[in-house]
Amino acid sequence: MTTALQLENVVGGVRTGTLAGEVLPLVDPSTGEEFGTSPVTRWMDVDAAMHVAAGACESWASTTPQDRQRALLALAEAMESRAEDLVSAECRVTGKQRSHVAEVELPLAVDAVRFYASAARLLEGGAAGEYVAGSTSFARREPIGVVAQVTSWTHPLLLAASKIAPAVAAGNTVVIKPAETTPLSTLLLVELAAEHFPPGVVNVICGDRDSGRAMVAHAVPGMFSITGTVRSGMEVAGAVAADLKRAHLQLGGKAPALVFEDADVEAAADRLCAAAFGNAGQSCTASSRVLVADEVYDEMVDAVARRARWMRPGPPEDIDAAFGPLNSAGQRDVVESHLDRLPAHARVVAGGRRLDRPGFFHEATVVADMEQEDELVQHEVLGPVMSLQRFSGEQQALEWANGVRYGLVASVWTRDHARAMRLSRQVQAGTVWINTHDQVVAEMPHSGFKHSASARDFGRFGLEEYSRVKHVLSHWGE
Repeated sequence: MTTALQLENVVGGVRTGTLAGEVLPLVDPSTGEEFGTSPVTRWMDVDAAMHVAAGACESWASTTPQDRQRALLALAEAMESRAEDLVSAECRVTGKQRSHVAEVELPLAVDAVRFYASAARLLEGGAAGEYVAGSTSFARREPIGVVAQVTSWTHPLLLAASKIAPAVAAGNTVVIKPAETTPLSTLLLVELAAEHFPPGVVNVICGDRDSGRAMVAHAVPGMFSITGTVRSGMEVAGAVAADLKRAHLQLGGKAPALVFEDADVEAAADRLCAAAFGNAGQSCTASSRVLVADEVYDEMVDAVARRARWMRPGPPEDIDAAFGPLNSAGQRDVVESHLDRLPAHARVVAGGRRLDRPGFFHEATVVADMEQEDELVQHEVLGPVMSLQRFSGEQQALEWANGVRYGLVASVWTRDHARAMRLSRQVQAGTVWINTHDQVVAEMPHSGFKHSASARDFGRFGLEEYSRVKHVLSHWGE
């Protein structure tokens, strides 16, 4: 007989139950079966966690960058030594392919921690100078204090690592809440952190939307960071604005991929299908919106449809599967409802159906002949669905690429260097890739425009987000 897994929060370095004892079911998306529970954190538990983090804040903020670096490097080492456990935890709640988590997402998470371990020693204010007679001014960077964080179910381990690392590198303490369906890997990550950080520096609480609202409403955090939907981001922005706190919002995307007549169509199809259907399309950077020049449109439709037909979904242990299930039955319903509402001119050239098996699997789906105002073009789906549009000329491609409310990432496919440089400036996106898609590196910023919000992750920019600047003026003259 298998004992159901019963998760607890980790606060002050120890596993902690909740006062009310409410729980949420944990569901394996590759089978649809419940395998355990996670706690629902309510106000009193949120309050306790925030005060633990606040109690640890003064001493942690006073540590040297070298001390913070050592702790982060030790965490990175621990993540590698417990790689199998982290991969298993991630796959259990997401259904992702083990090979992808082990070879791509876990290394990215470890690299983010190591990057911020080094960046912690480079965070500085500005040069000193005399701007008033007899006085010297300098700017210093300081921690914000307690940072509350919420992550999405799309990449729970990577998002947790890339939020916790810059926050603590800058001298803050953290209370993080993973998505209610995917808490397992974040809990394990924080338990590993507790072995190398002082108690209370990194804390994790589980729960639902109301748990997150309690975090936003609490007086202690000086900053709230969320990766989530536009709706969630707007709610957070309104709530923190009422108390004049800092909001760090990384929201949705509807990434355009512009394929021009001189592009290598087969190479573009390879990369765009990988980016559209990997993780079952559940990524804000997915290449879900492909705009193709008239001259190569039919060729491109055929190329992506062929690939989509053999990109079969399957459970984590299926080494031949191209991607896993959707996160939940509700998310699968969202995908199907978008496909059910397709306009008459849309043409499904691959996929379009759920799999007749346990779990929340859906076929890789390609929809051709879409128009700019169609719902599937304008709205994020977070599923294995790629839409294709036919454009005539660079100006139309640019107008359509920018003609949605999102502005997170984009890609341009062309052999014309001048065109690539021109569009990299004109496309309204925080990241523009040229002849590739979905390549994230720790050294460069990841941010968005418009409704994708403006929070910056990664690079020195991401570290600076978790600090505040103070002007110090010392009068030494007579």
